[in-house]
Amino acid sequence: MLDARFVRENIDIVKKSLENRNYILPLDECLTIEGKRRSLLRESEGLRNRRNVVTDEIAILKSKQQDASGLIEEMKGVSHRIKELDDKIKILEGNINDFLLNIPNIPHESVPVGKDEAENVEVRGWGAPRLFDFEPLNHWDIGEMLEIIDFERASKIAGARFSLTKGLGAKLERSLMNFMLDLNTSKGYKEVFPPIIVNRESMTGTGQLPKFEMELFRIADPEFYLIPTAEVPVTNIHRDEILSEKDLPIYYTAYTPCFRREAGSYGKDVRGLIRQHQFNKVELVKFVKPEDSYNELESLTKDAEDILQKLELPYRVVALCTGDLGFAASKTYDLEVWLPAQQKHREISSCSNFTDFQARRANIRFKREGKKGTEFVHTLNGSGLAIGRTLVAVLENYQQKDGSVIVPEVLRPYMGVEVIK
Repeated sequence: MLDARFVRENIDIVKKSLENRNYILPLDECLTIEGKRRSLLRESEGLRNRRNVVTDEIAILKSKQQDASGLIEEMKGVSHRIKELDDKIKILEGNINDFLLNIPNIPHESVPVGKDEAENVEVRGWGAPRLFDFEPLNHWDIGEMLEIIDFERASKIAGARFSLTKGLGAKLERSLMNFMLDLNTSKGYKEVFPPIIVNRESMTGTGQLPKFEMELFRIADPEFYLIPTAEVPVTNIHRDEILSEKDLPIYYTAYTPCFRREAGSYGKDVRGLIRQHQFNKVELVKFVKPEDSYNELESLTKDAEDILQKLELPYRVVALCTGDLGFAASKTYDLEVWLPAQQKHREISSCSNFTDFQARRANIRFKREGKKGTEFVHTLNGSGLAIGRTLVAVLENYQQKDGSVIVPEVLRPYMGVEVIK
């Protein structure tokens, strides 16, 4: 979240950020609450100073065996008033904190200003879409023909927006996961396998709560949440910790199942693997020093791109505009893979710099060598990659006229076959 002092002293910047993001929040209400808090705090501090002075006076009077009852009685009233003020201040601080939790991050100056995804900016592309001498099929038709994806039985087991891969389909999904993890760890990311059920504090720390409550699967008693992405548990590894400067940067990669209600996606991608309630993903997470974070975003994006290049899947990199930027992000690149059956690019990874937005919520700090005090780290993450969507891209881009699918060369050691047929 944003620092309360920053909001107070840079209200015009925050208002412009909200305007560019198409957010409507009553910032003046927050400032009014903050003004009341500061006024009460000044009164409380003044009374505390008065109490300290009078306490010394009472001690002197008592040492001289003089009457101090009047001052003692006065201080009882002062102490009572201080308690009243502290109780009011605590309530106001809670109100301010709740408000700050709902203010999105400030976009970086390089983020293009735009209303929605239509105004995102293509940064670069890689690979040329394959030219087919036949009408390419959708991945769900390919999967059913090859008997490697079963949507009907998945629906019987769990309901809509679930899938069941089997045989070489299941092996392809597992091969993609292992390939991604092996490639990521070869670049210095430490592999972790975190819990996939987390508490409210973890969801709040990365920005999913309170804003995105309706997008999450919640377990009621006791209260837990199924993770929407490994970003949540992996970022919270260092919640409430003070790291050493020499420990930074820290890179993690993790495979997890992910769970999303897709509450705001009614009518979108009702068929296939693109938009599922449960899906698999490999994540990249970084903890870095503030001055390094935007360079780290570029390298993080290149690491995710490398996976697509080694799979020889054509894609493009898109800089998200302010109106399409995620709540916690200051800057995001989306990787969009080409799907020939749909004749368009679809998102397969989002790589974001959150600056100190998550670290402030999760209280993740570091101490510089030889300097007093601590600073908030900057956190970054990106999909490396969404496995289900990568499977979709492989099936559609590598399909053959006879209905078979060529296995990408880098996956053959994992698959043990060259063709799925």
